[in-house]
Amino acid sequence: MYCLVDPLFPLVVLLVFLTGFLFAPLGLGGGLLFVPILHYVAGFPLDSSTLVLSLLLTGCVSYGSGFVHHKEGLVDFEKIKMGAPSALIGCVIGAIIVNLLGSSMDIVFKILAFGIISWAILKTYRRISSGRVQNEGGENRPFELIIGTGFGGMASSVLAIGAGAIYIPVLNQFGGLDSRKSIGTSLGLMTVVVPISVLTHALLFSGQWPEFFYILGLPVAVICGSIIGAKIGLKLSEKSLLSGFILVLSVVLIRYLIDLVSLIL
Repeated sequence: MYCLVDPLFPLVVLLVFLTGFLFAPLGLGGGLLFVPILHYVAGFPLDSSTLVLSLLLTGCVSYGSGFVHHKEGLVDFEKIKMGAPSALIGCVIGAIIVNLLGSSMDIVFKILAFGIISWAILKTYRRISSGRVQNEGGENRPFELIIGTGFGGMASSVLAIGAGAIYIPVLNQFGGLDSRKSIGTSLGLMTVVVPISVLTHALLFSGQWPEFFYILGLPVAVICGSIIGAKIGLKLSEKSLLSGFILVLSVVLIRYLIDLVSLIL
């Protein structure tokens, strides 16, 4: 039973606050860190209850940071209308897959997370090393955008992430949006997709939920972190933001790699 008197609770609150602070300016929900925090620090099992809590926190980041980006005119609603239907279908399919995996979820989750994080680090590194400026965007290619957001929606449900690591490059390369607008629009997509993913997971799950204090306290912490982070992040250079992103994800990647190696051996 998880409880508020757990001495790790303040540490978990601090970590989710910092995650919201770091990920909000990047257009990411933070699920790539929320799940490791809940699993490795708080000791939650890798099941639908943990994924729902991670998605809830991800939704808080997307709403908090998305509000700031919307005020700055950095959300393209036409691209959201174009990508949201396939993303919603993907997230429902992903939740069903998680429910079917059952006890196999632990190793499957870690393998998929390792792949997604590796891909996100590689794409981000290439973006930094190429010296791309913020006003560059790719061509408008609706079909590829729809397929990409659909995959992002599925990844969101399976990995309990906002899928910004997928949405942002898709919106940038196939939606013709510059980097900052891709970030804001990615957050807008999350505000549509994440609630449906949470609802689908919750309806399919029949096990034990985390203690109420976690469900109440962690979202408050992450909303505060995301709003502060978004405001500060808009003043920082893209290179600084993306470099911090790579550093944090590299730590998580190493942790998943250690677990996978131990499972194989």
